Amino acid sequence: MNQPLPLQLADLHASLSDPLLDAMTFLNEVTTRYPDAVSFAPGRPYEGFFEPGDVHGYLDAYLDHLRGRGLDHDEVRTALFQYGPTKGIIPDLVARTLANDEGLEVAPESLVLTVGAQEGMLLVLRALCATPQDVLLVSSPCYVGVTGAARLLDIATVPVPEGERGGPDPETVAAVAREVRATGRRPRALYVVPDFANPSGASMPIESRAALLDTAAAEGLLVIEDNPYGFFSREQGSRPTLKALDRRRQVVYLGSFAKTCFPGARLGYVVADQEVAAPGGGRSLLADELAKLKSMTTVNTPALSQAVIGGMLLRHDCRLRAANARATAFYAANLNTLLEELEQQFPQPLRGRLGLDWNLPEGGFFAVLTLPFNADEAAMERCARKYGVLWTPMGPFYPAGGGERRLRLSCSSLTRSQIVSGIAKLAAFIREEYVGQVCGPGEAGA
Repeated sequence: MNQPLPLQLADLHASLSDPLLDAMTFLNEVTTRYPDAVSFAPGRPYEGFFEPGDVHGYLDAYLDHLRGRGLDHDEVRTALFQYGPTKGIIPDLVARTLANDEGLEVAPESLVLTVGAQEGMLLVLRALCATPQDVLLVSSPCYVGVTGAARLLDIATVPVPEGERGGPDPETVAAVAREVRATGRRPRALYVVPDFANPSGASMPIESRAALLDTAAAEGLLVIEDNPYGFFSREQGSRPTLKALDRRRQVVYLGSFAKTCFPGARLGYVVADQEVAAPGGGRSLLADELAKLKSMTTVNTPALSQAVIGGMLLRHDCRLRAANARATAFYAANLNTLLEELEQQFPQPLRGRLGLDWNLPEGGFFAVLTLPFNADEAAMERCARKYGVLWTPMGPFYPAGGGERRLRLSCSSLTRSQIVSGIAKLAAFIREEYVGQVCGPGEAGA
């Protein structure tokens, strides 16, 4: 019997040969190979905040809400079990929550509920980038989800380095946009995470936010704002989102309930209130155009997930910032512990001699450590195998290369004792690597 011939990778889409996809696969696999390691790798919420029994209560709250609106038994059954509107069944509740939490006054019809924020990214990029000459500018280092989505859609990305104060400097955005335009291409949009960005943890100052919007308008750029971590500040108060400052409808806003409710619901949303003019004079919202794309991909977002999240919103009077107060305090304490333990293990002048440093994020889940040696996948696996600690190499987060000597530490899913133990083990690994790679065999190093 003839054996079937294998498919040739060269005949499949080029994204499948992209090292970016291999890097994330490696990270997932190495985590399962070292299940007992202290893992600073995943940027996921702390599981202690989740209770399976709560899901039933949230679902009941949403069903009661439907009945309170006058729906009878059959109509409630249809809303929960059947295919629903492509744009979603809870845009009104999400709009109320955005008004309460972010001061964002958006019409429910400008919202599209998506299967996680990742689907929102794909829909927005597909809609905005119409020709091979359209280019997406991305803050660098950049979340691999958006660069990966662009790669799947054959959309070119051009990095805009983060400034010293956090986020992309408006002047640099303008310069990069003009460089792209000089090559005959069109800089179409800028992707940015203004609050506690993944992976860097950086945040944009308020004055930079307004200036960025002015620069984007001058350069003809739309801004794609991703805001998964905005609630989780180490300090009191919060900065306005770019969308809250948007007076020109130039910001397309990506949101998610993964960090504020729970990730297993896989529920995100897009605020796309830009007006779209058709050749014949018709008008629509960008959200309507995104819904057309969604109808040919996931068709609609599962009603069950929307119902559970909708019930959670209702239980908390559509005020997630207040509902997340305990989580915010927990993540802030974890980040403080992480930074304190790094200082304990590497006080000055020791870290100066080692050539080691880290940033001081104002909130969120992530901090970045700069090392005197390469922090690649091989180093991560050595660290996991010998010291029982996992982390994330930063290299894949730099679209144009870079970050080889930087690693990301996420402390969101750990307890305080795990952070203390993990940083001590990581410090031992770093000292050993420094002696072996930087000082050379037989030298004492630091």
